[in-house]
Amino acid sequence: MKLRKVTAASAVVLALAVTATACGSDDKKDDSGSSGGKTIKIGIKYDQPGLGLKEPSGSFSGFDVDVATYVAKQLGYKPDQIQWVETKSADRENALSRGDVKLIAATYSITDERKQKVDFAGPYLLAHQDLLLKKDSDISKATDLNGKKLCSVTGSTSAQNIHDTIAPKANLKEYSGYSECIAALQSGAVDAVTTDDSILAGFAAQDKYKGQFKLAGLKLSNENYGIGVKKGDTATLNKVNSALEKMVSDGSWQKAVDKNFGPAKYKNENAPKIGQLVK
Repeated sequence: MKLRKVTAASAVVLALAVTATACGSDDKKDDSGSSGGKTIKIGIKYDQPGLGLKEPSGSFSGFDVDVATYVAKQLGYKPDQIQWVETKSADRENALSRGDVKLIAATYSITDERKQKVDFAGPYLLAHQDLLLKKDSDISKATDLNGKKLCSVTGSTSAQNIHDTIAPKANLKEYSGYSECIAALQSGAVDAVTTDDSILAGFAAQDKYKGQFKLAGLKLSNENYGIGVKKGDTATLNKVNSALEKMVSDGSWQKAVDKNFGPAKYKNENAPKIGQLVK
């Protein structure tokens, strides 16, 4: 009888230990990816050819996607452990502060105003604000936009920059995505679309738009693209900066540029220095 009591007690202890171990495992477990490990959520654009585009197949392509994939690898994540999250221009700061995403690589220009809410790694690309026009448009300079309909995306600084400093009589039209602006340009609902030349070049190079549009070739501003990180997350910020430096030094950055911008004949600037903004 005494032996049976001891054995029963040991069984209870063993059961409790197993339960505690299982609970401990659940506490440490991260989000499950297709590989069974942790995942990372990265915000990108879904409608920007050459930069961030969701393909009909459900896959993702573009320079921002390639940069983010490289960075994620340096942080310890495989491609199938990345969860891509569509992040609209107007919601980027909120997406980071809410914790919806860990990083944002979405043609995210570094500005003093945004730096009050977000920390930026990079820059990893220097673009310039430009205009996309119909091929037969007579607009040749930004001041020609006075009295014209100018389209950009809600939350973007591009159209406001022109309205405030160059063409105060431009009629601003804002849509939720660039694809809507391009469709409006094609139909004649607007006279010009403005944003970064890298974005506009990607749209102009699409098969369905080839031969219809042209870039004005104006360098209206310098846009330093950075990767957004939650404010105060210095550890992640430093890791991302190190990853970007490695991407440039090992040639992966240039390969991504050639792959994504080559078909559009986009003349990109050289890789910027990490932490140095071009004003």
